Amino acid sequence: MPHDEAPTCLIVGASHAGVGCAFELRRQGWTGRIVLIDRDPHLPYHRPPLSKTCLTAEAGSDHSPLRAADSYAKDAIDLRLGVSVTSVDRERSLVLLDNGENLPYDKLVLATGARPLIPPFPGLDAARHVFPLRTAADVAGIRAALSEDHGKRVVVIGGGYIGLETAASLRKLGAEVTVLEREERILARVTTPTMSAFFAQLHADHGVKILTGKTVSGFRTGDTHSIVHCADGDEFAADVVVIGVGIRVNVELARQAGLEVSDGICVDASARTSDENIYAIGDCTYHHNPRYDRFVRLESVQNATDQGRVAAAAIVGKEAVYDAIPWFWSDQYDVKLQIVGLSAGYDRAVLREEAGQGPKFSIWYFAGDTLLAVDAVNNAKAYVIGTKFIQSGAPINREKLADSTVPLRPANLMR
Repeated sequence: MPHDEAPTCLIVGASHAGVGCAFELRRQGWTGRIVLIDRDPHLPYHRPPLSKTCLTAEAGSDHSPLRAADSYAKDAIDLRLGVSVTSVDRERSLVLLDNGENLPYDKLVLATGARPLIPPFPGLDAARHVFPLRTAADVAGIRAALSEDHGKRVVVIGGGYIGLETAASLRKLGAEVTVLEREERILARVTTPTMSAFFAQLHADHGVKILTGKTVSGFRTGDTHSIVHCADGDEFAADVVVIGVGIRVNVELARQAGLEVSDGICVDASARTSDENIYAIGDCTYHHNPRYDRFVRLESVQNATDQGRVAAAAIVGKEAVYDAIPWFWSDQYDVKLQIVGLSAGYDRAVLREEAGQGPKFSIWYFAGDTLLAVDAVNNAKAYVIGTKFIQSGAPINREKLADSTVPLRPANLMR
């Protein structure tokens, strides 16, 4: 239903997906009103540095904004911060804000993202200095707790990428860090035992204590610290606890609106939901990936920004299809891990080690003769070449790939 002479696009969520979509709408020719809403009071900022450079920055350093403050006004984007959308009225094409305001829309984009999973550990409510790591406020809280004089013993619960990046950053700050991982190896759900062993040794070399097979069962609060209990009876005193065991997708608004929801908000190749006037983008979406022929939900900046561009094009009536190859990265100490593709379902992994100073290797994941993904450690060349092979579908000679004496060039790897 029309509300004004110029149409209105409301975007809920002002992280990478939402901000990117707002500016892309203008670039694609949207002349109507754009309203960008987020509950976070901070100017929208980059998320990946939170567990890395933001955590280790000098006191007083700010997080990195996605766009300059004045750029929103220049593109006539109405940025509403510190306010939440509580419900969507699809019949009247309205959203209700927690300040009591109703906003009409012609097009609605949900970029609601995800929030940290905080298990209901017994004693958690009374525990001291316990944080997730998802927002600038979390970073500020961790840094403030570490600056106090009560000590720098940190327990990180969770040995995934966020937990390990946080452990590396806190170690740089001089903290005494212990990582507790429930599985029998770190990164167990996302990579090979070879890669898990590499990162376990990397952290051990930097003084981080990693303990696997540790299921946290609760907390007890001391005078100035917390004690983390494990199911096997072990206890760990902590001045600061960081919980990094996963996320919950923010689908509540979509579900309230009656949209189709599965492992995220279901969208088509144009990021459109089951309502033709509502789109969803970023971490909250569940979409079909044609290259891997399966439905996926991706937590990555690449997915967020790419879906934002596709949604913007579709909203202005252009043909738009999202079929990008997923990619991710992680920085820990002086190691850069670059990942391209999705390795789930692989039946063979090929390790390629490169000569030179410092660690430099890659792991190539195959299903039959098809390359699914590449994990590259300090090896941008392997990442780039792996991307090209995944895009082309060209067969690879795995024997030559594993032979480090064969130069890493596409022509050398062709069958």
